Amino acid sequence: MINILSKYMSDFTLINEDEQRAISESLQIDEYKKGKCLLRQGELSAVKCYFVLKGCVRQFFIDESGKEVTSNFFTEEQAIPIINEQTQGDLSKYSLVCVEDCILVVGDIVSEKTMFDKYPQLETMIRKMMEINLGEMQEQFGEFINSSPEERYESVLRKRPQLIDRVPQHQLASYLGITPESLSRIKKRINKNKS
Repeated sequence: MINILSKYMSDFTLINEDEQRAISESLQIDEYKKGKCLLRQGELSAVKCYFVLKGCVRQFFIDESGKEVTSNFFTEEQAIPIINEQTQGDLSKYSLVCVEDCILVVGDIVSEKTMFDKYPQLETMIRKMMEINLGEMQEQFGEFINSSPEERYESVLRKRPQLIDRVPQHQLASYLGITPESLSRIKKRINKNKS
């Protein structure tokens, strides 16, 4: 697991191996069971961030009609962004729940600032990682609003195929903005066309 973090430090910084080891040893890495709620919609926003070493975390919200709407899934080597400092004390607009047993790096603003003071290149690394994440999210959103449900599903097949078998189908359908029945029909049509 630590190899994943070392890879990012090597790719995005000039931090040497001894410093990488010291950083890795000082990180908080926690294990969470499937179903563990990391953050609940309507509760005070915790100022935490996570980096997924293993597992899958679902981001969702309950809309005005009481329906769960899945807005994202975070899997290995993805950061779950920190709540902005300016929103401290605000109520969370979404929930984060472990879809699988997870191993996560857990960060908070205080420990993050301490690490940045000690290893300034870490801040650059985090910024670059967040720029990549933001770019991917913008691309996904743009693609999502300009595509049909079938095209959205095909995009998941191409870009995030692991989600197909790892998350419940009703959650995947919600993520795609369709009903589970529509997802089932799309899957049948695509499988038929492949035959």
